[in-house]
Amino acid sequence: MQTKAISSARLDEMHDAGEDLSTHLELDQAMRPGRQAQRVNVDFPIDLLSAIDREARRLGVSRQAFIKLRLADTLPSR
Repeated sequence: MQTKAISSARLDEMHDAGEDLSTHLELDQAMRPGRQAQRVNVDFPIDLLSAIDREARRLGVSRQAFIKLRLADTLPSR
């Protein structure tokens, strides 16, 4: 999708006014600095994986989201 270039000041004004900025953003190129992902493979015992899946369903999140949340909760703050 082609986006129309506008100044950062105009973008700030639009944001502050609550306007839709999506036509000015390239969301497929968006990244959160310092949050690049790296894929890893982890083998879990079946009984642990079943417990993870049950808890993820209870919370209404995906298995992957549940694992990330639990890991983030147990690690010290950065």
